[in-house]
Amino acid sequence: MHYFQAPNRILNTIFFIILFFLSHAIYTSTYYLPLYNLYIEVLRRQKPEKMLPYQTLEEAALVLGRNLTLAEKLWYNYSADKSDFLLYGHNIFFLCLVFSLAPLPYAFIELSKFEYMAKFKVQTKINISFSGMFKCYKAVMKKFIVVVGPLQIISFPTVKWVGIHTSLPLPSFWEISSQLVVYFLIEDYTNYWLHRLLHRKWGYEKIHYMHHEYSAPFGFAAPYAHWAEILILGIPTFLGPLMIPCHIITLCLWTILRHVEAIQTHSGYEFPWSPTRFIPFYVGAEYHDYHHYVGGQSQGNFASVFTYCDRIYGTDRGYRHHKQALNKLKGM
Repeated sequence: MHYFQAPNRILNTIFFIILFFLSHAIYTSTYYLPLYNLYIEVLRRQKPEKMLPYQTLEEAALVLGRNLTLAEKLWYNYSADKSDFLLYGHNIFFLCLVFSLAPLPYAFIELSKFEYMAKFKVQTKINISFSGMFKCYKAVMKKFIVVVGPLQIISFPTVKWVGIHTSLPLPSFWEISSQLVVYFLIEDYTNYWLHRLLHRKWGYEKIHYMHHEYSAPFGFAAPYAHWAEILILGIPTFLGPLMIPCHIITLCLWTILRHVEAIQTHSGYEFPWSPTRFIPFYVGAEYHDYHHYVGGQSQGNFASVFTYCDRIYGTDRGYRHHKQALNKLKGM
């Protein structure tokens, strides 16, 4: 079945209705309609391609030489009549969904002003209003739809070429876990150097200054950046899957986890019970908050996920001295 026929026309419509309602407060038809038309045009130009080369679950089991797992049966039922292009397009949906939901607990804590939670706030003297958060949310959603959305379309041939696939069998838990660990390591190292580059005079004044408009970051401000920075720092995120191709499910999990991690490190709250405290060399909110606190003069704490690059290259000295000074004041 051609994936632009009835079942997937319905799915395409639902997909864009969801995006529309996520962004209707942001966009006029000047933004929305050209992007929708571009997406539909790409769909029309795609060659008919059945995602899975099996007609039935029984045929899939016969070819694989074993019974399908429950996850594989669910995946088959969901994706058998959908194109790789449409499945890859789920990434932008997950990106918008995670960005809309993951910062909400931090926003609720910030706006409710619970006295108990206040002691976990990194910069206690700065409070973000609801209007300030919503303004940031609208700006980021605009960049997602206008910049990241078309980038998803443009990058699809590369995704197919490197071998990111949608077929059965599904990857094992250990395969997914190992690939995600490698992706985090690749992203962290590459992001470190590009982030340092953006703190050079030209990069900061022309591009990176926008991300530092918030000296006390909060969850919704994690992806708030200049459109050029979104493209530049998107390279480390996409580099891991390019080097080590994976299943589309792993790619979607990577998109979700990387974004959740960025929101957490920009949350402005350092909770002692957070499970991320058990991850070796993990950045955390307090560590990255210092980078924003110093602002344009910051020449340290460039790491996005792990702190080892800052330690190896000596770009965490200012932070360590800052911590030592604070500990001395607490001991007085």
